[in-house]
Amino acid sequence: MSTLIVVAHPDPASLTHHVAKRLAATLPTGDVEVADLAAEGFDPRFSPADRHSYAVAGEYPDDVAAEIARIERADHIVLVFPVFWWSMPALLKGWIDRVFVNGWAFGVGEGGGIRPGLGRLTAHLVPLAGSDAALYERRGYDVSFSTQIATGIFDYCGVRRGLTEFLYEADAGVAASDIDTAVERITAAIRD
Repeated sequence: MSTLIVVAHPDPASLTHHVAKRLAATLPTGDVEVADLAAEGFDPRFSPADRHSYAVAGEYPDDVAAEIARIERADHIVLVFPVFWWSMPALLKGWIDRVFVNGWAFGVGEGGGIRPGLGRLTAHLVPLAGSDAALYERRGYDVSFSTQIATGIFDYCGVRRGLTEFLYEADAGVAASDIDTAVERITAAIRD
């Protein structure tokens, strides 16, 4: 199975990058590609060209077409990112806004209904959170996170839901065993 790991963090020495590298190292060489959005300089801003692409369901800007081609080479996509304000960083959200586009990730069917386009893809999430699991549960952040990303993005596009492996208390330092467990679980899900 081919896997695209998308990492969104500006610091290459971050825990986010460490986790993405660990995950990549567990997958067969040649079957994994890492998209480091910050290092690659991906522009997350939705431009008039993106609006045009949305309206005509095609004619994608070159950088968007390149990202689409990257995803099309993959059976699994793993998003590895720090949680900013109970969601993903703007860089990753902008990547989704621009790349999960009308005419490819979804389309409008007869009667205005949505036609999902990415049913062959499975998505996994590895969010690195600064707080603990109890806070997420107490405040309902875990549910809102799932609603926003899994339901609002993946389900809309027909992407199969894989695993979500939160790494909590990232600012204090995640235990190596927690990283090992998350990496092992996602690796096993990809290989199944």
